[in-house]
Parts: sequence; structure tokens; C-alpha cells
Amino acid sequence: PRIRVSRLREADLDAVLAIERVSFPTAWTRDNFLYELRDNRFARNLALRADGSLAGYACLWALEGELKINNIALRPDLRGTGLGHVLLRACLEVGLAESCTEATLEVRPSNLVARRLYERYGFREIGRRSGYYQDTREDAVLMAARLDRSLWPALPR
Repeated sequence: PRIRVSRLREADLDAVLAIERVSFPTAWTRDNFLYELRDNRFARNLALRADGSLAGYACLWALEGELKINNIALRPDLRGTGLGHVLLRACLEVGLAESCTEATLEVRPSNLVARRLYERYGFREIGRRSGYYQDTREDAVLMAARLDRSLWPALPR
């Protein structure tokens, strides 16, 4: 497929919400996304498109040298295709362009696929947030990585 990363737009929100609802037990609402798109001056929001349709998205904050990855997801039918690498790498590139030196995120301990992907890009567990996820009371693993392209793996083919 032809892959392109661009700015997330309000017109993408129906597709974003469809992915969000199947990806996360406690999904963000349209209003959550609208705030990130319209009002949050720290927000940098990405859309991953495959052959013109939305394949995934990421909501980021660039704040005082830190890139905070708040929300990142791919369509379920495209997981395991290497597009997660493309989207994560695009997020990290935004961080570099915004003069960030570190990236942080939270992930469920049970989300081993995502944790392995993040680890390949230099993310390491730096703490836990007890009972962070309201739906299951599961902790969040807090991960951080130094933003350095030399630490990133080659993109899968």
C-alpha cells in the first residue's frame, strides 16, 4: 500500500473513533480528540494513511523537551504489518523536529506487543502508575526513551 503520514484532521474523527473503540477498553471521546485538535497548543496529532484511508493515528504533546505519546493505535486488520513501526517512528520524528530529547508514554502491562515495539525504539520502564486504567484498575507501565535515531531499528520490509 501507499503509506503517508500527515496531520490528523477533524474530518478523520469518524475513522479515528472506530479504531479507538476497538483498540481501547476506555476509549477517548470525540470531545477528547476535538480538544487535542482545536485547543491544546502542545498537541501534535498524526494520521497514518494507507492507500488514502486512515490506518492509524497518534496524539502527542511536545512540552519542554519531552514528547509525550498520549494515544496511538492502528486499525486491527493492519496490526502486525510493520505499520506500527512507521507510525511510532513518525511520532519520534515529530519529537526531534520539536527539539525534544526524550519521549514518554504509558502502556498496559498486558499489552506485550506494544511494549516490545516500544522497547525496540529504546523505551525502558521507568515506573508504574498504580491502578491507572479505570476500566480494569490495571497499572500503567511508564516508559521513556532518549530521542536518538541511532537507537532505532531498520523499518521492516
